[in-house]
Amino acid sequence: MSASFPERVKVVEVNPRDGLHEGPFVPTDTKIAFIDKLTDAGLAHIEVTSFVSPSWVPQLADNSAVFEGINQKPGVVYSALVPNMVGLEHALKAKVKHIAVFTAASETFNKRNTNASIKESIQRFKPVCETALNAGMMVRGYVSTCFGCPYTGPVIPAKVAEVAQMLMDIGVTELSLGDTNGVAVPNKVHEVLELILKRIPAEQIAVHFHDTHSRALANVSAALQMGIRTVDSSAGGLGGCPYSPGASGNLATEDLVAMLHGMDIETGVDLEKLMECSLFMEAELGRELPSRHLKAVRCAKPTS
Repeated sequence: MSASFPERVKVVEVNPRDGLHEGPFVPTDTKIAFIDKLTDAGLAHIEVTSFVSPSWVPQLADNSAVFEGINQKPGVVYSALVPNMVGLEHALKAKVKHIAVFTAASETFNKRNTNASIKESIQRFKPVCETALNAGMMVRGYVSTCFGCPYTGPVIPAKVAEVAQMLMDIGVTELSLGDTNGVAVPNKVHEVLELILKRIPAEQIAVHFHDTHSRALANVSAALQMGIRTVDSSAGGLGGCPYSPGASGNLATEDLVAMLHGMDIETGVDLEKLMECSLFMEAELGRELPSRHLKAVRCAKPTS
């Protein structure tokens, strides 16, 4: 494990799926334009949508139309969340090449989120992963509540490592560790990663922090020093979890990229174009987004 910072970090943009799955329905053409703008800003991996039932997430009912409508740039990963075999079938029809499945490190949270135990959710995803891998897809796995559960409190790091290994055992090729209710602190990030990195290479691990208590960037820094090189974030800071009471949005991609660039860490992302993406979505939603970097830039502009 490295005690130094990396030269480059891969940013996984989750806004189109994790940011737009709540609130008002965003028109399909707007979603497509937004994702194309994110591509133009240099994001290497964009989570486009989720192939869930429209009755559960009506905001993403246009999943196939969005995926088929975007301009896919060679070398960029365009992924989609898939909850079951039905979702995978729709993803295959839309020619998705990279999917994601999800579970949690908290039994209570997983039952409220998926109506299944952790083991049941893993078994549900086993044929999904097998079919996807046989079709030449890559499979990402999300583990929620890695640092705490909104219903039962602290989560034992050993449980996180156990669930992570369960996902890897069914064929997941990349694992994202989620701080669902934003309770993580740097030393707990170290504790969780120290156990997981004994089982899984750092190259296959990503971190996904919420900024509920304004600690997301500090937690990213802690993860980078442990050897992690992939970080999830959401343009403008949109997103959250309806099953986690009080949890605010994801770490804003602008905040992440501005910090990394300030540390001379490459991302391949054009910060100015990224900000234009968030401003585009601000105009669509009719409200300011939580991004601190956007706010700082606004405050720094001279008034006429």
